[in-house]
Amino acid sequence: MKEQSNNLTSLPNIGKVIAARLREVGIETPEDLKTIGSENAFIRLKTVDEGACINELLGLEGAIQGVRDHDLDESRKAELKAFYKMTKIRKK
Repeated sequence: MKEQSNNLTSLPNIGKVIAARLREVGIETPEDLKTIGSENAFIRLKTVDEGACINELLGLEGAIQGVRDHDLDESRKAELKAFYKMTKIRKK
């Protein structure tokens, strides 16, 4: 089966598992992901997978930018890491 451009797995960093989770939270297409943004998409993923990690967040941003997560700009990586830390704050 050939990948279509409206398929999430056509994006870098998005495999079948993450694509299925994204669809589970209402993100059906690459355009949906780009519109929602990596931070909001990550928050949605956390609602179905509390263990969603920093690598998934970086991967989402890379998918939006069309690059592998390792190739993200260092300043953007720092912003995302700070955002991720905020998602980890828990009440005791």
